[in-house]
Amino acid sequence: MAELRIGDQAPDFTLPRDGGGTISLSQFRGRPVVVYFYPKDDTSGCTTEAVDFSGLASAFEAAGAVVIGISPDSVKSHDKFVGKHALAIPLAADVERQAIEAFGVWQEKSMYGRSYMGVVRSTFLIDKDGKVARIWPKVKVKGHAEEVLAAIRQLAA
Repeated sequence: MAELRIGDQAPDFTLPRDGGGTISLSQFRGRPVVVYFYPKDDTSGCTTEAVDFSGLASAFEAAGAVVIGISPDSVKSHDKFVGKHALAIPLAADVERQAIEAFGVWQEKSMYGRSYMGVVRSTFLIDKDGKVARIWPKVKVKGHAEEVLAAIRQLAA
């Protein structure tokens, strides 16, 4: 899979989501969408990121944008994660890594000298026409949700 670049058409996806039903990128055509990929529900960095995006959910909504979190966890895992932390953003379950691989975030990682494949924490800002407007690879969680919100406000300006 070639790496996504700014200006590319974002790969569409339809995935099961927390609370039941599905969520698709294409259902939000006409408004900006933040798609953020994270490794695992209820781990420290992933929880902080989800709580930060949830805390700004109304500001994203006011800016006309939707935020979708995606990880390889199951819907059941997402439901527990959302309930435990009162998350206000939809979480998509990409157990088969359809979107994760299409967006190019399934990569080799290493920890304690051991290499393995996993989700590299990454965020994509998709414009109202479905094109990639901004990419944050290898995200550092602190202040990230605020930075993404600022980018959406710039996109709308």
